[in-house]
Amino acid sequence: MPEKNPATGGESTGLEKASRGAVERSGRDAGSPAPVKRSLLPAPAQGFGVTFGQMFKKVTTEQYPETPKVTKPRYHGRHVLNRHPDGLEKCVGCELCAWACPADAIYVEGGDNTEDARYSPGERYGAVYQINYLRCIFCGLCIEACPTRSLTMSNDFELADDDRQSLIYTKEQLMAPLLPGMEAPPHAMRLGDDEKAYYLRAPEQGSAAEPVTAERA
Repeated sequence: MPEKNPATGGESTGLEKASRGAVERSGRDAGSPAPVKRSLLPAPAQGFGVTFGQMFKKVTTEQYPETPKVTKPRYHGRHVLNRHPDGLEKCVGCELCAWACPADAIYVEGGDNTEDARYSPGERYGAVYQINYLRCIFCGLCIEACPTRSLTMSNDFELADDDRQSLIYTKEQLMAPLLPGMEAPPHAMRLGDDEKAYYLRAPEQGSAAEPVTAERA
């Protein structure tokens, strides 16, 4: 049965019930023991004690940029488009990196290889490749999506600039430099007769899934 309000003769409202509950709780709290004080100092003095304690600790100062900062080996920095040992590009223009990018920072246009102009061992190559570092969040999802291990991330972190246009890196800026023994594409395949020779070793030389690390004889 609903409770009756003796003053009005009607049902008691929710506000009255809440007020009675608050009074009952306050009465119970009044009999509870006081919290234990852990310090003899007042609360403001305890707060300033943390501040004064930090003032006398040795400060770690990095002499940057005179002394470059050494990053961790797995640091996610500027992207690099890698090459095969003969100089051909590993990128096949599949655009999976652009699809995997959550910030929509990568733009790729694939092109078709020909026998007269071959840039990669596959049928296609990345004709246009751009990364907008104004959007990039360096999450590394693009390098996980790359099927040919073409796109990797370096330890280069000095990307600050005062020009927004210069922070959109093109393919020429992202390509890895030519090492000794490499030839600038386009050129014919040097490591084998088809694209499989660029990603798989012969069974007698090692695992079938092991990538080629040196040029074949």
